[in-house]
Amino acid sequence: MAAERLVVIGGDAAGMSAASQARRLRTSDELEIVAFERSGFTSYSACGIPYWVRGAVPRHEDLIARTPKEHRERGIDLRMGTEVTELDVDGRRVRARDLASGAEEWTAYDKLVIATGARPLRPDLPGIDAPGVHGAQTIDDGRALLESLAAAGGERRAVVVGGGYIGVEMAEALLGRGFEVTLVTRGEQPMNSLDPDLGRLVTEAMERSGIRVVTGAEVTEVLTHESGRVRAVATASATYPADVVVLGLGVAPRTELARAAGLPLGPSGALRTDAAMRVRGHENIWAGGDCVEVLDLVSGRHRHIALGTHANKQGQVIGSNVGGGYGTFPGVVGTAVTKVCDTEIARTGLTEAQAREEGLRFVTASIESTNVAGYYPGATLMTVKMLAELRTGRLLGTQIVGGAGAAKRIDIAAVALTARMTVEQMTALDLGYAPPFSSVWDPVLVAARKAVSAVRATG
Repeated sequence: MAAERLVVIGGDAAGMSAASQARRLRTSDELEIVAFERSGFTSYSACGIPYWVRGAVPRHEDLIARTPKEHRERGIDLRMGTEVTELDVDGRRVRARDLASGAEEWTAYDKLVIATGARPLRPDLPGIDAPGVHGAQTIDDGRALLESLAAAGGERRAVVVGGGYIGVEMAEALLGRGFEVTLVTRGEQPMNSLDPDLGRLVTEAMERSGIRVVTGAEVTEVLTHESGRVRAVATASATYPADVVVLGLGVAPRTELARAAGLPLGPSGALRTDAAMRVRGHENIWAGGDCVEVLDLVSGRHRHIALGTHANKQGQVIGSNVGGGYGTFPGVVGTAVTKVCDTEIARTGLTEAQAREEGLRFVTASIESTNVAGYYPGATLMTVKMLAELRTGRLLGTQIVGGAGAAKRIDIAAVALTARMTVEQMTALDLGYAPPFSSVWDPVLVAARKAVSAVRATG
């Protein structure tokens, strides 16, 4: 009996996790695995690129979990520098082009995994493709940016466009490289995944570190020298000189192949899958990673959230199902953490704006506390904000901004959200305590107690 063939489109987190898990469950005699990746790298941490650019991670090789050679040694026919250009669902085949030679060929499949990831948003503006303007999503992006930083002379000025996770992380990285950094965002504050009151704390932290933050400003043009290289970023009201520009405007799902093939997409443009990560209406096609929507367990809606944590888990689920086992991906609560200089930033669940959009009535509670017992050396402040549903007291969301030890406390709230706990139930959680780690009442529990009082005050 001939082996089945699994074709995987995409060689990063979701795609190669799926391929590797399927290989663990089925031998090469049972399942042939062919994977296509258009870049020169596989299974790497894109989230680590800002820290490599800064120099905290010495080499790009340190970001790679498994090389193409290692995947091939495990029985995966991995074809690098090869882009899938067409998907024939009815014929169960994909057409791929070797980017070096231009040669194209069709490859048949019995089972297909789509893990095409996401593409960085790059607005159609004058000068946006000028030398010195960089993205920060791939290892090749990081290499090009480091070359640009090394070549920059003059006053070593950098402008970061966008105030999301990549924006604030790249602002810190460029500051660490000795650049004068300006971050320009059209939002009211950087980190629009936080409520504005917590976003203001991020702005203050960045400005304390020496980063200039410009809010409510949309870039209209990238200005260049006669040589064509970037010299400034322009908004409607000002111009910001720049020797280097980094774009951190977020991403969109890369689903052009899926759309052309008629596969189901959600409102975000990402693929819709069931709990087993199977593309809806297609028994032999699975999808995972940054090209799919996920179920938000708090709101009950499907959303596009591009994170490596989700991609790796989804890949494991897909590989288990393709390999003859069973797995499901139940959904997410929207947990994310980052840092800018000495300030840690974390969030999970819904913000005030998101809760209102869902028609939820809620109360909020904010507290300021320390990361360790107040009398213990090295205590730093953190702000914890909670949203709780009126009457029921169900936790709806939590945000934290503070010093060392602040961000990972968000995991307490993430577990509580997954378990659909009330803020009153949270106050009884048996958390670890010792003066070097927290006060007797952990800051998250202090916020929960205040939220309980706010719920009760509404009657």
